Order: sequence, then structure tokens, then C-alpha cells
Amino acid sequence: MTLITSSLVYDVIGLSVAAVVVFITYFKWKFNYWNKIGLPTLNPTIPFGDTRGLMLGETSFGEQFEKIYNTFKAKGVKHGGAYMGPRPFYIPVDPEIVKCIMQKDFSHFVNHGNYLDEENDPLSGHLFALEDAKWRNMRVKLTPTFTSGKMKMMFQTLADCTVGLKDIMDESATNHLPVDIKDILGRFTTDIIGSVAFGLECNSLKDPDAQFRKYGKLVFDAGRWDRFKGLISFTLPRGLLKLLKFKMTKPEVEKFFMKAVKDTVDYREKNHIYRKDFMHLLLQLKNRGMVKDDEKITDEHGTSDEKALTMNELSAQAFVFFLAGFETSSTTMTFALYELATNPDVQDKLRNEINEVLAKHNDKVTYDGMMEMTYMENVLNETLRKYPPVPLLNRQCNKDYIIPNTNILIEKGVHVGISALGLHNDPEYYPNPKVFDPDRFSEENKKSRPAFTWLPFGEGPRACIGLRFGMLQSKVGLTTLLKNYKIKVSNRTKVPLTMEKNSFITTAEGGIWLDVEKLN
Repeated sequence: MTLITSSLVYDVIGLSVAAVVVFITYFKWKFNYWNKIGLPTLNPTIPFGDTRGLMLGETSFGEQFEKIYNTFKAKGVKHGGAYMGPRPFYIPVDPEIVKCIMQKDFSHFVNHGNYLDEENDPLSGHLFALEDAKWRNMRVKLTPTFTSGKMKMMFQTLADCTVGLKDIMDESATNHLPVDIKDILGRFTTDIIGSVAFGLECNSLKDPDAQFRKYGKLVFDAGRWDRFKGLISFTLPRGLLKLLKFKMTKPEVEKFFMKAVKDTVDYREKNHIYRKDFMHLLLQLKNRGMVKDDEKITDEHGTSDEKALTMNELSAQAFVFFLAGFETSSTTMTFALYELATNPDVQDKLRNEINEVLAKHNDKVTYDGMMEMTYMENVLNETLRKYPPVPLLNRQCNKDYIIPNTNILIEKGVHVGISALGLHNDPEYYPNPKVFDPDRFSEENKKSRPAFTWLPFGEGPRACIGLRFGMLQSKVGLTTLLKNYKIKVSNRTKVPLTMEKNSFITTAEGGIWLDVEKLN
């Protein structure tokens, strides 16, 4: 059977050539987008755009966009346009433009632009991905759960998890065995978040194969298929993805976490259980529509006028709190300990501060004591500068926007890629950026730098809602380790560090191994 000519072979050849011509024409048309607007651009290639290394698995998201940032910076321009595949990305370089996008003119850039489908992928409907009015409403509801008062309420639950951490480190020091510190700290933060978010004893420090640890790791274990899914979620139209019922969450992960949340909720509601944790606050939002300072999860006098969380919404918030809480904090502590091991003078200085502060608090780890550790704060801030857990901050324009002092129009729907890694390694703001120097974050030095050049938690109204909690558990972890142990880099660690290509979160290839010596 033929379609065009009398020969099937010629028909196939003709259609193939036509398809190739259409494909090339489409990409050339897309790659002219920034030129038409008058914005500096790079040299996109079909079909990769300016992200060939990323799409071929040769570089990570963070490194790819840092390279784009550096290219525009070297050109001496304040911003530029790049392409991920056919999709245009606006790349701000000047911190003043970053400030406009993230804070001053936030109403034009409310959304992250991440794919979500609350119906077919219920765990995707969390605060990080929600958009527009749904995001605002959820942010307002959740904000009271992350106040300093709520952190104090949860603190003892957090501090209790340090016992298992010391047991593992004692064993390592006694047997002179190096430790994979990212794995151990991932288990430590899993136990913390499992307890604080779900009220469950995960016991992953004692059992590396514990269920919460297993499924938490599974979310971040990104193989080629997961990487591909992540890329197409950025490049394909959302309408098409929804039509295909595309899901980012792995089925086994969804099944486990949905059941874990439902079982916890059912048990607490049935037995009127009260715990000083995040789940209690979510239960208040589910049953009362708001957070209140009492032990009740329901109102005695009927329901509130506030719109309550659905079970799926509650599950999604618990899910993202668990993931963000265990992974980013364990990543930060891991890189902090690596830098402290390679800079023993900084390690000694921080240990001295820890001992001085603890001496004021009867040698106990307390919330107030953690707040007094200013050098600890500097160490963590410098770690977050060198190794931001989320190295690329994405936004999407939700209504047309003209960049201040230009005639450049960013159209509704266009994505924005803010390279936190690029800004953090820019020698204009951080001289000798490869050097680890906590004094960069002294009050005097912070004041001398432009705003919006340090973005590990984002900025503006969409800044990370849990940053207070993340810093708190990082301080507790480092306090426990440095008070009791001296650390050195093991020869099992691949130095210099290289970052994993498949991970969106900043992660060292081969892990970071440390030698541990117990102090008297």
C-alpha cells in the first residue's frame, strides 16, 4: 500500500525527510525566541538547546546552570536567555534582577513551574509545587507550624535522636573503621523527621534497612529513567503530561507514604493521641482548619469556618516535610564535616564554641544553647554557600513582566533559572570562592555584600518554610559529633570531590568517608 508515490520505499523516505525538516524547523523557530526579544543568548544546538551536558548525563542541573551563569557573567551582561531543549529559560545574573524576581515583583513569579497533578499523583500536591491561590492558602496555614515557639515544642523529640548517633560513632571510633557520614546522617535525620513528622520510631540508626529509610532513599535514588522523567517534566507541555497521566512519584513510594500517613492519622484520631510534633499540627489543620496552641485536634463546638486540609493534602505536606527535612539537612551536615575535617583549625574553633555554650547549659543540648552558637551558624552558612543542597532555583512567570530599566519582556509561562551555585561561587561576591571561610558570614562581611547573593533557602515569600527547623537539626547533629569526636577525612573519600550527575540535590560521588577519634 502506498500513500504518495507508487513506491512504499519512496513514501517512507519522503515522510522521514519531511519529519526531519519539520523537526529542525521547529527547533530553529524556538531557538530564535530570545533573539527576537533582544536578549543576549548562547549557541543552542538541536535538540539539546544549551543543556547538552545535562541531557546526556554528563553534568548535573546545578553545574549546567552554573556554567550558563558564568558564560553570561564573562560576557559582562546582567541577564541572558538559554534553552533547555526547546524550552526558553530566562537567566538573571545581576543580584538586583534576582531580587526583583524573588521579592520586589514576586507577584509576577509566584510559581516554581514544577509539574504537579493532585488527582493522579497526590503526593505531588505539596507546598513546594503548589501554585497561585492554592499555594498562598497552604503557606498561610502551614506558617504557624514553623515558628520559634513550635521549634521549641519539638526540640526535645529532636534531641532524643542523638543517642543512636553517638552509639554508631562510638563503635566506629572503637574499631577504627571509617564511616560513610552521609549515610549515617541520613539515618539520623530520618529518625528525627520520622519522629517529628509522623510520631514514629523509625530506628534507622539501628537498622539501616528500616522502612522509612528505605523509601526515603528511594525517592532520591535517581536512575536514568528518573532523570529522563525529570527532564520531560520541565520540557513537555503540562497539558500533555496530564493527558498522559504522567507521575513523578514512584508507585511504591506513594503506596508506602500514603499508608503511613493514613495509619498515623487514624490511630491518633481514634485514641486522641497528643504529641509535640508536626503531625499534631497537621491534624489540627485537617480537623479544625487552623493551628492552635492546645493539645486538641478537634473543636468541641463544631467545625471552624477555615477550610480544612483533605487527607491527600495532609499526606502531601507530611511527605515533602519528610523528604526536605532528612535529605537537605543530612547533605549540609555531611559537607560541613568534610570541610571541618580538611580545616582542623576551623574544627577546633567550632568545638571550643560548642563546649563553652554547653557549659552554660549544664552540658545539655538545649534550644537556647543552639541559638547562641554564632560561629556554628557561620560554618553552616559557608557550607551552604559552597554546597547549596538545591543549586538551581526555578520560577515561572505568571503574568507578563518587563525587566526594570530595560525593554525586555518576560512573557507569561516563561521559566526562570536562578543559579544559586553560580552566585555562591562568583568571585565578585566571594573572593577565592573555593576556599572554606566561615568568617565570610560575620555580621560585618555580610553587610558588605549585595543582597540575594546567598540563596540556599531561596528568598522572598517563597523562601523555604522549614529553614529554621533544618538549621536547628543541623546544629544539634554537629554539636553531638564535634563535642565527642575529632574527625579526619578517610583515604576512602575521593578527593577532590566531584558531584553526582543524576542527583538534583548536591551529592558527592562515592560518598564522604571520615575517620573518627573519640575525645576524652
